Amino acid sequence: MMRALFPVVTLLVAIFMFMSGSGALPAVLGVRLDHAGYATPLIGLVGTSYFVGLTVGSVVILRLVGRVGHIRAFAVFVSLFSASALAYSIVQAIPLWIVLRFVDGFCVAGVFVCLESWLNDQAETERRGGTLAFYMMALYGGQALSQLLLSVEMGNPRLPFVIASLILSLTVIPVALTRMVAPATEDQQPFALRRLYAASPLGLVGAMATGLMLGAFYAMAAIHAQRIGMSNLAIASLIASVIAGGVILQWPLGRLSDRFDRRMVIVICFALTALICGAMTLVTDPGIFTFLGVLFGGFAFALYPLCVAHTNDHLAANERTGATGGLILTYSAGAAVGPLASALAMTVAGPGGLYLFIGAVAALAFAFGIWRQFVALPVPGEEQHSFQILPRTTPMIAALDPELPADDDPEERRV
Repeated sequence: MMRALFPVVTLLVAIFMFMSGSGALPAVLGVRLDHAGYATPLIGLVGTSYFVGLTVGSVVILRLVGRVGHIRAFAVFVSLFSASALAYSIVQAIPLWIVLRFVDGFCVAGVFVCLESWLNDQAETERRGGTLAFYMMALYGGQALSQLLLSVEMGNPRLPFVIASLILSLTVIPVALTRMVAPATEDQQPFALRRLYAASPLGLVGAMATGLMLGAFYAMAAIHAQRIGMSNLAIASLIASVIAGGVILQWPLGRLSDRFDRRMVIVICFALTALICGAMTLVTDPGIFTFLGVLFGGFAFALYPLCVAHTNDHLAANERTGATGGLILTYSAGAAVGPLASALAMTVAGPGGLYLFIGAVAALAFAFGIWRQFVALPVPGEEQHSFQILPRTTPMIAALDPELPADDDPEERRV
């Protein structure tokens, strides 16, 4: 495993630092806007703007990186994000923050494209799985650690933004000093929605539903927690716990899906997510709520890689990169809708409307999955490909899937 780590340690340090500086901004911004009394739909629009920028950036940035090079592009995206973080501390205005969150999403897509294409180039074929595992640890570890920014004001409301900008600025150093040769850029064409649905209806619908749920959570969870009386430290612990739960349960759920009908595991995850969200609408005790958050993260975070694995079960090896790219864009489109839709639900139903919305999306996806069980046969267990944990970042991450070298074409199936 150390041999898999050594060639890409600079990139792993960079992604850890970047997520440590940026991961808490959605919660910090949401808490600030809610405390200032802005309408919930406007706060949701700020969250939606970020995911729109992320989606747009995932589509167009690779050509820009190809023209100026990975190191220059990375430095530009991180520097712009750092400046944006400082801008939040100077002016608190919804129109400006909507624009800044779009810029943030665009920059995040740029950072991920630069680092993930570099990882794809550096990782040896037989060690892609180990490289991907380390990348996931750095990404989610930095994101969880970043939540501490919610509780470091110490009487200075600008301090979280200044610290975030400081960490982001330092992120440029390991990449700027690297001696690694930048990779050639190869444009990966994601599958169109129609082609994805033809290959795997449940995979496409599941990815969209997961985007709706997690986009809503990331943008609005801190606001819900604040409105039910949780402190900033408790909110930080909640979000970090959800991320930890998502990391811990993905692997056992994935292994379970390798042994049984993967569709059933997906359906069960949607069902449990809906039930947990129902409980989260009723609970206000911080300890119990955080425990439910761990379970929510465990089942909800597992859904995207399960949907990718399920889709890959119906594709030839040379089609899986395009399919994974299409699924991450589908997820991002759902995530762009989730914040605004959940904000409207919170306006109608109160703070608990967030988890009512997430639970309703999960219940609808569950019903769709049950219907697919009746109209299509499962993939035989011996023909299923191994589950692989994948982050929900950009289409570039698809090439790190260690299952890609498989060369056996599955029979034409529709699920």
